Amino acid sequence: MAPKHVMINDIIAEHNARMHNLKKYYPFFVLNETTFAQYKEGKYASLDMGYITMASLRFFINENNFHEKDVTYEEYESFMTELLVRDFNLEETAEELRQLVLYVFDKLKNDGRAFEFRFYDPEAQTTKVARVKLIDSRIDNGRVLYTITAEGIEFYLDTKEMKDESKINVSQLLLEKMIRSNNFKGGIDVVKRINHQVESLMLEKDQVVKLFGMDVFEGTKAYEQYMETSAKWFAEEQKLFAKNKALIDKAIERASFEKSEDGQGASLQSRVLEEISALETELKKTIYNHSRLIAETTNLQQISDRMIEQAKLRRLKPVFDFRQQLLLLMQSDHPERMRHVLMPFFAPKIEKSFSMHTIDNLLTFRGDDKAKGERVEKQVPDFGFVYEDEVLEQKIGVNFARLFYELLDQLNKWNRLTLKEYNGILEIKFGEEIYSNRDYYAFLVHLAGKRHYAMRAMLEKQETLLEEMVVANLEQDAKERFGEMSFEITFLEDAVALRPELSEDVTSEGATFYVTDMVFERRNG
Repeated sequence: MAPKHVMINDIIAEHNARMHNLKKYYPFFVLNETTFAQYKEGKYASLDMGYITMASLRFFINENNFHEKDVTYEEYESFMTELLVRDFNLEETAEELRQLVLYVFDKLKNDGRAFEFRFYDPEAQTTKVARVKLIDSRIDNGRVLYTITAEGIEFYLDTKEMKDESKINVSQLLLEKMIRSNNFKGGIDVVKRINHQVESLMLEKDQVVKLFGMDVFEGTKAYEQYMETSAKWFAEEQKLFAKNKALIDKAIERASFEKSEDGQGASLQSRVLEEISALETELKKTIYNHSRLIAETTNLQQISDRMIEQAKLRRLKPVFDFRQQLLLLMQSDHPERMRHVLMPFFAPKIEKSFSMHTIDNLLTFRGDDKAKGERVEKQVPDFGFVYEDEVLEQKIGVNFARLFYELLDQLNKWNRLTLKEYNGILEIKFGEEIYSNRDYYAFLVHLAGKRHYAMRAMLEKQETLLEEMVVANLEQDAKERFGEMSFEITFLEDAVALRPELSEDVTSEGATFYVTDMVFERRNG
C-alpha cells in the first residue's frame, strides 16, 4: 500500500512542475498545425511552419546573442524572404512575399500576446494557465526592436545543440536571459547543465590522455580535435562567466536594498534572496571546475609534447630487438608474421664490384680550372619593417578607438552617462582586466583634454593625439553610424574610486586610485 501511496503523491505533487516544463514546446506545435490552414484559402499549405519557426529562432539567437544586437523587422523580413525563395522555390511577387512574411511574423509573435497553455493542477484542484513567448519587443528611439525570450532559447537548445559553437557559451546566454528576467530558480537548472558540460569536457580530456598511453597517433588526433572543438572557446567562456557573476552580484545588491512593508512582501524577498544565493553557489562551483579544466588542459599540452617526443625517439632506435618482436608475435598468436623478420636473411647475396673503366675515367677526367667568382646578390631593403614602438602605438590606437566607440554607443542609447556608469559597463563587457590596463587611464587623461567632441569635425580635422588615433582605427561603419553625434564633458568636484580592491595592480604602494568624476552628455549637432 505504501508504494502505491508514494506513486500517487508523486503524480499529484510533480504535475504542476512537469506542465511548466512542457509549456516551452507548446508554441511550436500550435504554429506548426494551424499557421497556413486558412491563410489565402490554403495557398501556402505546402510550407513547413515548423522549419520556418526553428530557422527564425536560430536567426534571433545569432543576432541577439552572438552579434549582441536587437533585430528590426526589416532585418527579419530580408532574412525570411531569402529563406522562402531559396528553400521553398516560391515565385511570388515582391508584394505577396512581404504580406506572407508579415503574416508569419505575426504568428510567431502571436500578435504581441503570449501563447496560453492551459492544464489542470490536481494539487490545487483548479485549472491553471501557463504563458510563454518566443519573441519579445521593445521601443527605442521610435523604433521597434525584437529579441528572443529565455523560453525561446531553452526550447531551441532542447531540440539540438548548436553546431560549431561552445555548448557552455550558448547555455550561458540562456542563463543571462533568465537572470535579467529574475528567473533565478530556472537559472539554477541551467547552471547545473553547464556544470555537467564542464564535467563532460573533463572526461573527454582524460580520454585523450588514455589514448596517448595506448597509441600516440590516435592520441594526437584526439588531442587536436579536442583543442579545435573545445579548448578554443575557453577565453570566451571565462568572459561570459565573469559577466553572469557580475549580473548575480547586482541582483543580490538590488534584492538586499528592496524593503517590503508587509510580511508577505518580506517573505517573498527572503525567498528571492535564497534563490539568488543558491544560483551564486552553483555558479561559483562551475567557475571553479571550469578553471581547473583550463589548468589541466594546459598540462595536457605538455603531456602531448612529451609523448610525441618519446615516440619519435623510439622510432629512431638504431637496433632491432628480436626478443621484443618474438614476444609480440607470441602475444598476438600470429606466427606467420615471422616471415617479415626472416625474409631479408634468405634474400640472394649480391656481389658488388667496381668497374675498371670507371677508374680510367677518374684518372683521365679534366675539370674546369677556371676560377669561379663569388656570386653577389643585390640586397633589397625591407621597407615593411615595423619597430616595437610603432607596434605599441598601433595597439594603443586600437584600444583608444574601442573605448571611444563604447562611449559613443552608450550615449546613443542613454544620452547621458557618468564616469561610474561607464566604468561599470566596461567591466561587464571586458571584465575586471580593464582596471589593470594602462591604456584605459591614458584614454581618460587624453579624453579630458577637451570639453566638447563632435564626430563630423573630428573626421574632417583632428586636433589632438586622441582624435588622430580614434579616427585612424575606428571602423568605417562606426564612423557612418555616429557621424552626426557630438557630446560634452562636465567635470564634477567629487572623485570616483576605481575598484579599490584592485588598487595594487594600478597604483604604487597600494594606494586607492581616484579619478575626478565626469558626466558625458549627448548634444544635438
